[in-house]
Amino acid sequence: MTSALVAAGYAFDRYHAKIHLEDWLKDWGEVVRRKSGMPTRKEYKYKAYGAKYSPGVFENDPEGGKWVLVPVKFREFATAKPEWADVVAKLPTPDHKEREAKEIYAEARGSAIPRYSRLENRPTYGNPINFRGLRHEPVNEQGVVFLFGMVAKELGYMVEAVQVGFPDCEAKRQVEGGRWQSVKIEFEFESRNYNHPLEGCAVIVCWRHNWPDCPQNIEVVELSKEITSLAKSED
Repeated sequence: MTSALVAAGYAFDRYHAKIHLEDWLKDWGEVVRRKSGMPTRKEYKYKAYGAKYSPGVFENDPEGGKWVLVPVKFREFATAKPEWADVVAKLPTPDHKEREAKEIYAEARGSAIPRYSRLENRPTYGNPINFRGLRHEPVNEQGVVFLFGMVAKELGYMVEAVQVGFPDCEAKRQVEGGRWQSVKIEFEFESRNYNHPLEGCAVIVCWRHNWPDCPQNIEVVELSKEITSLAKSED
């Protein structure tokens, strides 16, 4: 139906097209210009001052955060961009409340503002999880492979082979009584790192699922959530 209407000359916006954070910040900056000050979340939500998008675009973006952090992110975005100098001038000077909110939000996401400088030539680790024999969260794809090997059986997978080329893994899982089906698996630290053909892979196994446009034909196993459930079942 849509293709027929397009052929007839009708134009459509892409439904649920991904809005990049940079585009969102530009729109927010234009709203600040028109209002001559920062809009409230409610004003922006209800499209006051010509706002185009939703607060959720910022709040759900991996690089975004809580609404109070919008001016922080905008200042970062506007650095070395003189065309936004007038908007930055309309923003309040950062105060202790803004910094406190940033620290609280970072801590809630498991990445509190560091107290110490990073030392050179020393290994770094993920946050402590103490899940069975794994002391820290994975920080790369290899950690994801190791963790999946620990829990594959409990997640219903029987691993047949692991390889270097695409796809990383072939496994079987039960689809009905007495019947198993082969599936191709690709390992990624974050799901948005997937850069392979959309065909030839049925499942992405990752530590963090942050790919909003993940195709519907690809299933995602987010280990950070799965091991939380498994850990609770052992308590």
